[in-house]
Amino acid sequence: MIDTVEIHLKNTGQRKHVPIGSTLVDIIKIFDFKMPYLITNAKVNNRTESLAYKVYRPKLVEFVDITSQSAMRTYVRSLCFILAKAVNDVLPHATTYIEHAVSKGYFFHIEIDGELGKVTPNQLNEIREKMHQIVAADLPFISKEKETVEVVKLFRENRMEDKALLLETSDFLYSRYFLLDGYMNHFYGCLTPSTGYINIFDIMQYNGGYLLMIPNRETPDRLESFVRQDKLLNVYREDLEFLKLTSLDNVGDLNRIKRNNRISEVIQVAEAYQAKQIGDIASQITERYKEGVRVILISGPSSSGKTTFKKRLEIQLLVNKLKPVGISLDDYFVNREETPKDENGELDYESLYSLDLPLFEENMLALMQGMEVEQPSYNFSTGKREYKDNRLKIDPNTVLIVEGIHALNPELTANIPDEKKFMVYVSALTSISLDNHNWIPASDNRLLRRMTRDYRYRSYSAMDTLSRWKSVRRGEDKWIFPYQENADVMFNSAMIYELGAIRRHVEPILQQVPRTAPEYAEAYRLLKFLSYFNYITDRELPPTSLLREFVGGSSFRY
Repeated sequence: MIDTVEIHLKNTGQRKHVPIGSTLVDIIKIFDFKMPYLITNAKVNNRTESLAYKVYRPKLVEFVDITSQSAMRTYVRSLCFILAKAVNDVLPHATTYIEHAVSKGYFFHIEIDGELGKVTPNQLNEIREKMHQIVAADLPFISKEKETVEVVKLFRENRMEDKALLLETSDFLYSRYFLLDGYMNHFYGCLTPSTGYINIFDIMQYNGGYLLMIPNRETPDRLESFVRQDKLLNVYREDLEFLKLTSLDNVGDLNRIKRNNRISEVIQVAEAYQAKQIGDIASQITERYKEGVRVILISGPSSSGKTTFKKRLEIQLLVNKLKPVGISLDDYFVNREETPKDENGELDYESLYSLDLPLFEENMLALMQGMEVEQPSYNFSTGKREYKDNRLKIDPNTVLIVEGIHALNPELTANIPDEKKFMVYVSALTSISLDNHNWIPASDNRLLRRMTRDYRYRSYSAMDTLSRWKSVRRGEDKWIFPYQENADVMFNSAMIYELGAIRRHVEPILQQVPRTAPEYAEAYRLLKFLSYFNYITDRELPPTSLLREFVGGSSFRY
């Protein structure tokens, strides 16, 4: 009788036979395997699994520590469960809303008797102390799976309608839930085996709510440093107020509206809300034009919808009797052989210094002095700058619109007076949540957009996009996010309904990732995440919708 199975540990290349039914925790001990920092999950046959996962057949196992995004997600989920449990223990009739990532942590609210802001400093200290007690007790996270109808009933009995509705409106025959010392919760990803893994965290008051602080990804033996992001938080807050007004707090609410054949109303309202925001920004620019503003700087991370936002803003400015003239920072790339390289020796097109800063400054200052300049054009095929007799000159009522990832970096426009600049930050700040404890990362929204666009317009596979994404995010952290609070205004390009609409476009692309590919784990995670959304057809999207930039059918030319 065979009572062992072979495990191939990808981290070291070792192979050993382990007892059938061994957990991944057991396998760490059997291999005497260590990593620099805390291990919270593993890839098993290229699929992310909990350390409580048991092996019954031969497996390829790769452990990851919390310097990786996947392992940090597991850590944060487990921490959020501990927070929700602690609030429930200290304030049994309160509701915890974990809303979004901001200021290097996760912003959350605690509602008591339908009101926010009633938690006293002593109660907050009690919650923090209770969290430490739960961690010290090293309580297990127990995973359960039952028919969805039974799980929905359990959540309703525990007054967790948000989770009940999410699962009830998703097409799952069976659903998983977790127990922590009798307190139940739902997460779509894995948790650590027990609470004892979660030893670095804090909570603090911040801007009318609270911030859950997490370990730093690069040095996870210490907390992230707090960074004020009041403008970003206010954008989220305005959108959440709008969602509450429309009774669309969570994805379960959206799915219910879809099933009641009322999704066209949501699309119309969402598009009108976004159009009003763009109109309001154009009005602010028009007023500032009277005070001397001549340059509009638009920045944002990858797939934030900057291009369509710029085109729609230009229309609104024309309506306001201003003449917009667009300049793309991409046209100011230095020749390819002059492009700086990153730490891996690869050409770093994300770097500010991949741009010809002196030429850009010379052209901008000349334009603002009423001179005519010849606009360069960058040939991405040859990697060379070209001139195509594209001449620009500022006429009366003209505003320059400069779009690119470095537009808010002070070094780019250091010699242009502040009173002549108006800065806009654009990003897909996803405000709708799966449920009260499962927010939707803005980076996931942008990744799904980029994957759809890359496949449709650039013939890139999901593997191509996923393999590049880590480098893209690294560039954003270095060159974009530090300057977002410089913006005069922030524009949220995320649509309430968009992940339901983008699902049918991106699912077939993700399904093409082979099981043997390193990118499969992330593709599988995204497919699992998308399965919570009911399909929404995009036939009712107007041709000017920002989402058309990614799914096709736009009336704009790109």
